[in-house]
Amino acid sequence: MQAGPKHEAYSFVCLRCGHAWEDEYEIRHATDRDGHARVTYLCKGFTVPSPLTAGRCRTCGGERIRILRAGRVASARPSFD
Repeated sequence: MQAGPKHEAYSFVCLRCGHAWEDEYEIRHATDRDGHARVTYLCKGFTVPSPLTAGRCRTCGGERIRILRAGRVASARPSFD
């Protein structure tokens, strides 16, 4: 048995170097043949660990990551228009 995928987005900020980024995830919930619930996270088509438990900075490799709701990184960037 498998439910349809859900889509969620998060903003991330590294508390070590200050790098900020956003990612969107496709989250698939399913039940295997033995009745165990399984959750699979995909980002840009690749299976990845849960963004809520396995954060690591893309710039410095730091593991102290603050997770925010989607759109926080874009709203913090200055506009040069």
